[in-house]
Amino acid sequence: MKIGLDIMGGDYAPKANVLGAIAAHELLSPGEHIVLIGDTEQIKPLLSENGFNPDHFEYVHTEEVIGMGEHPTKAIVQKPNSSISVGFSLLKEGKLDSFASAGNSGAMLVGAVFSVKTIPGIIRPCLCTHVPKLSGGAGLMLDVGANADCKPDTLLQFGVLGSLYAENVMQINNPKVALMNIGEEDEKGNMLSLATFPLMKDTNLFNFVGNVEGRDLFNDKADVIVCDGFTGNVLLKLAESFYVVTIKKGFQDEFFHRLNYENYGGSPVLGVNAPVIIGHGISSPTAVKNMILQSRNMIATGLVEKIQAAFK
Repeated sequence: MKIGLDIMGGDYAPKANVLGAIAAHELLSPGEHIVLIGDTEQIKPLLSENGFNPDHFEYVHTEEVIGMGEHPTKAIVQKPNSSISVGFSLLKEGKLDSFASAGNSGAMLVGAVFSVKTIPGIIRPCLCTHVPKLSGGAGLMLDVGANADCKPDTLLQFGVLGSLYAENVMQINNPKVALMNIGEEDEKGNMLSLATFPLMKDTNLFNFVGNVEGRDLFNDKADVIVCDGFTGNVLLKLAESFYVVTIKKGFQDEFFHRLNYENYGGSPVLGVNAPVIIGHGISSPTAVKNMILQSRNMIATGLVEKIQAAFK
């Protein structure tokens, strides 16, 4: 197993990525290897400073970096030797089993679709995120930013993708799938939710339990919450802000600590032909470590192959 990591991505690169990779290495099993992609001249001194044997990692040297503010499509084309472009080339060639980066999220999405491509039958890939539950454990929400505007059949497919991820990676048996709405009643919502609800109600592709509201995000009414990327991103950023507020107010609580993005690593891109994870631009070493472990879990559970089979 080869887990690819863009060492140049993120606001605190390359140090945060190197430290995260060191921490993740200690938790990997024999046969699970991390491949660091980026400027090796910057990587190896950091390993030496931390007394880490560089032979534990594999390296692919690159000399270009796609900045956070660059145009995703142009940057992928114009910087073929960037860490993101090279990472996706290796993923496409089968030399990596997964690829993760805290760099330019648009470039990561474009790279995923252009290199390993969307799984046949899937309309639009999406981003998902873990959501902590008050009772313990976690659920899943998708889309959280890849598709600001969606159609009913796209949301139906998100339900399938989310159910497969929850069942295989999160080990939730027969996950409950719900549609985010402004009311629980069948007839509530905007045009999109009104058109999506009957599709989900009539499907046998997943265990649909109806509409949920924003106040249900952290309870047990649903294991998987489906929404368009605009709504999902607003909910995600609001939830993350709760953790920041509690820290600023000096309030310590186990549940709010689980809203810290670092605990989950990044957002998997579901619907493409290989495991791809996009991390926060502000990713810390802890976040990078968890992003690598999340990559490992997606590979080990054969999630992509199971999604491919479901959409045949």
